[in-house]
Amino acid sequence: MDEMEEELKCPVCGSFYREPIILPCSHNICLACARNILVQTPEAESPQSSRASGSADYDYLDLDKMSLYSEADSGYGSYGGFVSAPTTPCQKSPNGVRVFPPAVPQPPPQQHLLQPPGSFPPIPRNSCITCPQCHRSLILDERGLRGFPKNRVLEGVVDRYQQSKAAALKCQLCEKSPREATVMCEQCDVFYCDPCRLRCHPPRGPLAKHRLVPPAQGRISRRASPRKISTCTEHELENLSMYCVQCKTPVCYQCLEEGKHGPHEVKALGAMWKLHKGQLSQALNVLSDRATEAKEFLVQLRNMVQHIQENGVEFEACLVAQCDALIDALNRRKAQLLSQVNKEHEHKLKVVRDQISHCTVKLRQTTGLMEYCLEVIKENDPSGFLQISDPLIRRVHMTEGQWGKGTLTPRMTSDFDLTLDSGPLLQTIHQLDFVQMKVPAAPILQLEECCTQNNSATLSWKQPPLSTIAVEGYILELDDGNGGPFREVYVGTETICTVDGLHFNSTYRSRVKAFNASGVGQYSKTLIMQTSETGLPPCDIQSIGAVAWFTFDPSSAHPDILFSNDNLTVTCNSYDDRVVMGNAAFSRGVHYWEITIDRYDNHPDPAFGIARGDVVKDVMLGKDDKAWAMYVDNNRSWFMHNNSHTNRTDGGIAKGSTVGMLLDFSRRILIFLINDEQQGPVAFEGLEGAFYPAVSLNRNVQVTLHTGLPIPDFYTPGEVDPTGSTC
Repeated sequence: MDEMEEELKCPVCGSFYREPIILPCSHNICLACARNILVQTPEAESPQSSRASGSADYDYLDLDKMSLYSEADSGYGSYGGFVSAPTTPCQKSPNGVRVFPPAVPQPPPQQHLLQPPGSFPPIPRNSCITCPQCHRSLILDERGLRGFPKNRVLEGVVDRYQQSKAAALKCQLCEKSPREATVMCEQCDVFYCDPCRLRCHPPRGPLAKHRLVPPAQGRISRRASPRKISTCTEHELENLSMYCVQCKTPVCYQCLEEGKHGPHEVKALGAMWKLHKGQLSQALNVLSDRATEAKEFLVQLRNMVQHIQENGVEFEACLVAQCDALIDALNRRKAQLLSQVNKEHEHKLKVVRDQISHCTVKLRQTTGLMEYCLEVIKENDPSGFLQISDPLIRRVHMTEGQWGKGTLTPRMTSDFDLTLDSGPLLQTIHQLDFVQMKVPAAPILQLEECCTQNNSATLSWKQPPLSTIAVEGYILELDDGNGGPFREVYVGTETICTVDGLHFNSTYRSRVKAFNASGVGQYSKTLIMQTSETGLPPCDIQSIGAVAWFTFDPSSAHPDILFSNDNLTVTCNSYDDRVVMGNAAFSRGVHYWEITIDRYDNHPDPAFGIARGDVVKDVMLGKDDKAWAMYVDNNRSWFMHNNSHTNRTDGGIAKGSTVGMLLDFSRRILIFLINDEQQGPVAFEGLEGAFYPAVSLNRNVQVTLHTGLPIPDFYTPGEVDPTGSTC
């Protein structure tokens, strides 16, 4: 509730709103503050097309005639177009918003003496009011400030907030010093402390059916009054009963018969009230998710501060130990090196702390807006709610957009990417400096060049295209062809290697990593390769009865994918589709795997299939030319490749359903199954190269992968096509 307090304060006086009115720009201001910032304009400069002050359509003053405050100003603003208004510095309200000082001419002394005490001075003709928040201006009509609608919803929220801050309620039955009340009985209309409740209001007998509520809730229900019937500002005797869709304002029947709303589309006030409440609630759900992510992000940033501190201390100790081991010339250089480390240390801390401060402010504003909106939703005044619902919905969407992509990403790592080179000779000590080196990135397997031939396997790889880290060599590893441990089969600088002497009719897992002086980098993705049967000619390769075990790959998945169950179960924290692939690629043989649907909410359409290693991961699988997929909802499915949809088939999925994928390289086809039944015809034909199992899903879906499965009984692998196999 404390965060909401900023939403309840006037931008001019900085106090809680008193008699707030709604300006045409949807901002609020106290009625008394509005009188204080009125400006009188010469009649010759009054816009001829000015609207009534209560209308949602309003004109801005000519910017050539009025200099408004902007962020580019030096802190001063003036109404330079008016002869009667000298240049005057801007004032700054307690809320931090700059406002223009009042420029209403002072009445003559004798007129001031005749003015009743406590009343406001009359509003001059051609008065202009400028919003202190967005600086939009409007010429008032003959009704003056009475033409602006009162914000009854905001007034009610302020009243409830101030009541919640009041002193605690006391028990009404304590004889001497009353204790603090803990409950209120709605039927008895009495506040009780715990001892008095047990003594005077036992939870049995005829009092057992009475409803006991917290004291704060009881105070609100005791003071609650029937909903006020709002009247039209144009026709004070008419009740507001309709809503003008074009003008976005409540209207009465007389407005429709006589006013400008006659030709406009109108709807029932109650229906629009419920519609806008639903829209605001839906927008708040999304914003609430963003606020939760922001809180988790702040925890991450605070942990980074601790890690930077620890890494900084550890790095300094290592540096001191190295410098102390060198000769006297190294000691003269030691201070300079420590200075560089401290600068890097302080820079990282400053960046992370600045981001923490910035994110904390945004989260406080977001939380305040959320609490204010929740209080607004509690209002039971349709017309009052609809007066502010549209701008509130826009604010919620705009605030949610501020937590967009990149906002919740750390701007600094906690690691110190510095390595001290202590190998130079003594005469080079005075040139000693840090060498910024990292271990190499994981190599990328060039699947189009990887193949098997008889009992030999050829693998090719390369460094990531944007990597600038020096590489001294590569290490290629294969398992024993039977699921055993990996072993090194090549160490060197080449990026292609052929391994001979493998077992026939065996499935080998292979991977490669790079190294340099700083250490060994991460492994590439695992490539599964099938050697041919004994006696088959080169490039005539087939897999018979081999099964592959694999999991989902966190290193290549979209950052929104969430992993569990040893990387066999995945879901997503985004409403958009995100792609995750397996950690093994297939290029030969017949392979079958299944995915079970663990959770399926709101009828989304996840996609299942195969993909190349460079598939786009922030759209549905099959949207680009790197994936071949079936997307399915609760009623039907489609096949999709390169955003082309084909073969709509009835039959969908639900929680507990199983989706199977059968990839046959001998026929070069892909078949899909749902609950052990083939879904539609053969999905894709002419498949060549290496493919990764892949899935796309959003936060409404959770799936689990099952591998190492035999080929379904209904399917018979086809004959090898000697002209269609490539190596």
